[in-house]
Amino acid sequence: MYRAFVDNYKVAVETAEKCCQANSQFAEISEVSFKGTYIILSKQTLLYKPVDRVTRSTLVLHDLLKHTPSNHPDHPLLQDALRISQNFLSSINEEITPRRQSMTVKKGENRQLLRDQFMVELVEGARKLRHVFLFTDLLLCAKLKKQTGGKGQQYDCKWYIPLADVTFQTIDESESSPVPQIPEEEMDAMKVKISQIKNEIQREKVDKGKVLDRLRKKLCEQESLLLLISPCMAFRVSNRNGKGYTFLISSDYEREEWREIIREQKSQQDSALFLHFSLTSLELQMLTNSCVKLQTVHNVPLTINKEDLYCILFMSFYYLYCTLEVDSFGYFVNKAKTRVYRDTTEPNWNEEFEIELEGSQTLRLLCYSKVKQCRDDGENMDRIMAKGQIQLDPPSLQGKDWQRTVISMNGIEVKLSMRFTSREFSLKRMPSRKQSGVFGVKIGAVTKREHSKVPLIVRQCVEEIERRGMEEVGIYRVSGVATDIQALKAAFDANNKDVSVMMSEMDVNAIAGTLKLYFRELPEPLFTDELYANFTEGIALSDSVAKESCMLNLLLSLPEPNLLTFLFLLDHLKRVAENESVNKMSFHNLATVFGPTLLRPSEKDSKIPANPTQPISMSDSWSLEVMSQVQVLLYFLQLEAIPTPDSKRQSMLFSTEV
Repeated sequence: MYRAFVDNYKVAVETAEKCCQANSQFAEISEVSFKGTYIILSKQTLLYKPVDRVTRSTLVLHDLLKHTPSNHPDHPLLQDALRISQNFLSSINEEITPRRQSMTVKKGENRQLLRDQFMVELVEGARKLRHVFLFTDLLLCAKLKKQTGGKGQQYDCKWYIPLADVTFQTIDESESSPVPQIPEEEMDAMKVKISQIKNEIQREKVDKGKVLDRLRKKLCEQESLLLLISPCMAFRVSNRNGKGYTFLISSDYEREEWREIIREQKSQQDSALFLHFSLTSLELQMLTNSCVKLQTVHNVPLTINKEDLYCILFMSFYYLYCTLEVDSFGYFVNKAKTRVYRDTTEPNWNEEFEIELEGSQTLRLLCYSKVKQCRDDGENMDRIMAKGQIQLDPPSLQGKDWQRTVISMNGIEVKLSMRFTSREFSLKRMPSRKQSGVFGVKIGAVTKREHSKVPLIVRQCVEEIERRGMEEVGIYRVSGVATDIQALKAAFDANNKDVSVMMSEMDVNAIAGTLKLYFRELPEPLFTDELYANFTEGIALSDSVAKESCMLNLLLSLPEPNLLTFLFLLDHLKRVAENESVNKMSFHNLATVFGPTLLRPSEKDSKIPANPTQPISMSDSWSLEVMSQVQVLLYFLQLEAIPTPDSKRQSMLFSTEV
């Protein structure tokens, strides 16, 4: 069938062109918006789609064959399928002149596309969106031209490096060229805007008219901009003359994928054939033109057509240590890290993590081994041993049971289980029935019982974190082991005298998680339900003098246990941020973690419906409320000093209990 399609290709293009000229309606429907990207594809490109599918299938067959043992019954079948696909593509290359010229090197060998991806390149401090193509003998970086006058997709080559000349910069070289960071406030504001547009699209879906088209176009623009500014991990390559090029990606997983495939291809090359070469301008133009037909990634990875997950994911592990990362608004964030196992090839972690999902669709797992080599700052350069990923499908939300799965990667198998908890349930403040404990008990009752100004649990957790966690990367952001957190919770509730010993033996992220859990489970937020609306209104004031007066007056209106506990925590968070260069926790990162925890109102005062008729996603109420909560805490973190009445300040500073 594909053979017949190719034989008829020229006639099909001519026929489509005649129909467009004769019928305006046919011309209109032939201009298709591809998957919401609003890139108008030419008729030639559309008619090539079926053949393009064979190209992608061939790449998949190649990967399947690589990972199938030679003694497996499917191995000969896969070999036959790959041979048939390659012969078919070769016959097309021989018949279509532009493809033959762009896909054949001087020695007569076929040049095949191995991988392509949209990436962000750092050019003289500016971020540029590029489409990167890895061929069997070279790496090509291209820019997608703006389409004008009804023309199809076109690429402009920015640079290329023969694969034999590609080298990766070392850690030391990479660290010497810092990546410019985008303010987190700017990215958060953009996420809120994207969420609002998504909600407008949901409301307008009944009407399929121009309003919906305009909103979708606006959403694509905002998501593209967010994807441009969000990556911050450098992936640097150089040519034989030492000229370097820097890409920005969001994940160590992605960076390792590119390194692996380039190293593997270089090791398979015929050194005599691929040693060093340069393309003529005509050859380069032909190669760049062929990218339109050969590309396997046709659009920037936006979320417009994907179902997003907004919930809590509980992970349970059944080498030496692993990290977990999930995507959020199109880029990946490290969310959890297991403990390190030493001197064993079969670690049994049996650890649980609670991970918040924010528009997430993929969970990635990376396994590291510790190495002795150190950087100048003393930090270990750990080596990635294996990596794998699984898709987080919305239908998985239907069941409440643990779902067991195995991720196989590079000869390593990691067993894990997952279950989902909806966001409205996981964030619900639940008063404890057992008033003798500390979790779920009003803060005033706890301090009165303990005869203290600040609850013991807050003081002990802060003390332990300041003792050994101030330089922990992602402290308060990276999840601790859920079982350890629950053990500490039970110990504090039972007033266990050995809680200090328990804490000293646990990972510091579990202690940080326990502190966050305490504030999250308060029956009333630290900033109180009564004053919540006033805080959110005060932070929205545009006049800086009026805002400071309002926010300080509101803060000093808090009950004394709440105020003194907050000031104690605030001083601690400021000390954490002083180590931002090492722990990567800025004021904004800390405000993002603690803002909703300290301010989110109890259910009766929340704007979120108690029994929502629709699944709660990153809706207006969620995104705007959360943004406001973050901004309130960020405001107090950024204030150099908070003047408090002498009586309360003396009480805080000189109380023997504190």
